[in-house]
Amino acid sequence: MNGKLLKAAICSAAVTIEKQKKAIDELNVYPVPDGDTGTNMSMTMSAARRELNVMPDSATVAEVAEKAASAMLRGARGNSGVILSLLFRGFAKGLAGQETAEGRDIANAVENGVQAAYKAVMKPTEGTILTVARMGAQQAQMTAREHTDPIVVFEALVKAAEEALARTPEQLPILKKAGVVDAGGKGLVTIWGAMLKVFKGEAPEVPTESAPVRKHTETIAIGREDLEEEITYTYCTEFIVEKKKDCPDAFKLRAYLETIGDCVVVVEDDEIIKVHVHTDNPGMALQKALEFGQFVNEPKPKVENMRIQHAGRVREAQNAAQDDTYVRAEPEKQFGFVAVAAGKGLEDMFKELGADCVVRGGQTMNPSTDDILKAIHATPAKNVFVLPNNKNIIMAAEQAVSLADRNVFVLQTRTIPQGISAMLAFDDSLDSEGNRIAMTRAFEKVSTGLVTFAARDSELDGHPIKKGEVLALENGKLAFTDKELNHAAYKLTKKMVNGETGFITITFGEDVQEDTAEELAERLRNKYGERIEVMCVDGGQPVYYYMIAVE
Repeated sequence: MNGKLLKAAICSAAVTIEKQKKAIDELNVYPVPDGDTGTNMSMTMSAARRELNVMPDSATVAEVAEKAASAMLRGARGNSGVILSLLFRGFAKGLAGQETAEGRDIANAVENGVQAAYKAVMKPTEGTILTVARMGAQQAQMTAREHTDPIVVFEALVKAAEEALARTPEQLPILKKAGVVDAGGKGLVTIWGAMLKVFKGEAPEVPTESAPVRKHTETIAIGREDLEEEITYTYCTEFIVEKKKDCPDAFKLRAYLETIGDCVVVVEDDEIIKVHVHTDNPGMALQKALEFGQFVNEPKPKVENMRIQHAGRVREAQNAAQDDTYVRAEPEKQFGFVAVAAGKGLEDMFKELGADCVVRGGQTMNPSTDDILKAIHATPAKNVFVLPNNKNIIMAAEQAVSLADRNVFVLQTRTIPQGISAMLAFDDSLDSEGNRIAMTRAFEKVSTGLVTFAARDSELDGHPIKKGEVLALENGKLAFTDKELNHAAYKLTKKMVNGETGFITITFGEDVQEDTAEELAERLRNKYGERIEVMCVDGGQPVYYYMIAVE
């Protein structure tokens, strides 16, 4: 195996998981809004692809592996992305100094990656990406004892990984109950499988290029590319009609739709007509469709305002561009702080508490290691404390420690309230280690309640959870569901309060009105009187209606 082949395989794998990331995201069985395993792994692989695309084909396997691993380390997002980057980091170390690779080299390199990944996880859980990687590596080692062909070894690796993935539901009851396999493991099998195809001579996967809408035959995927262009009509309208007896020719429906809009796609078979159109009059399109049959229940007709969508994407791009606004600063002061938060109120709060940089991110928006590293280097301090404030960001933050040019201390804050408590506990009369201990003790005393919504159908202790229901989480664990927002928040807060409680802080998000949040706060004040101080703060955070800190 030479560098050119390895480069093509990794790039192809990056494209493959990009195309399959949504399906992997949907394997998440927990109902809270996250499910971003596929997205995180895809973004991590894409970082490698960007770097490899500019490398010459003459590069050795060692150079290709090192370049990919370095890019993935910086681009790693979420726990799954970090573990993936560590697998490739170990893989690169195993191929160090080599121009080409034989079967034994591949087996040793993969084994090296597995060891690196296991070392980084404090409490490895069986039935996850780690198990899938380990079982694949073990089979690769066994196969390499008898075969020198790297393709044979990699084929054995992929087959064993696939078998291990199929067994993950037996190792994790929650997967078995949901009838799915582990998302991280599926992502790894997808990546390794795509690499194997290239090793065996198949053409590498290439990104899907934007094409004129009329060339599409699937309406569900249409109407996204042209948001970057001028929007002539406002509403993207999609529906499926079950054809009636003696249904008119679908060409007549297409002809009519072209008089009221553009980007018209009409696809039919013997039973249905599938329609996509951009129009300012979606009602007219739907009314005309009734002449051809009746709408099906699933999927339901969909009308989306493309101008609003476009504005939202512009805002997202502007927010992403802020990553480049970090200016490297020389370490002039003794201590500095980097916090991760989403929502203007929360960002302002951390800045008021002394944070030098706030990295935008959190649930469903995991910043990369490089995002955090840039913020560290923009902090003018010799010693920088990093507060991830989300369990899925801690590993990415920890990877930045070895890359930084100053001392970095990652506090394992898993929630925003824990991060705020840690900041309040900082004492500039203490040294770095003293503050690390004091801040850790402070945030560990904080109980955090989160109120959000069910992102998917699931179940809790045998009770079904419907998509859209209110979810109450106590210290990261799903406590109960409810139909009414403030009732859930009040019940959750009461559950967390104990005899030592002195403070309750309610931080309300972007989807909650201030008067609604104040009603909740006043109800708690009436409940606990002067014994407990209740504060209400506008955090402006997405995803979570309420973040409740009980101290």
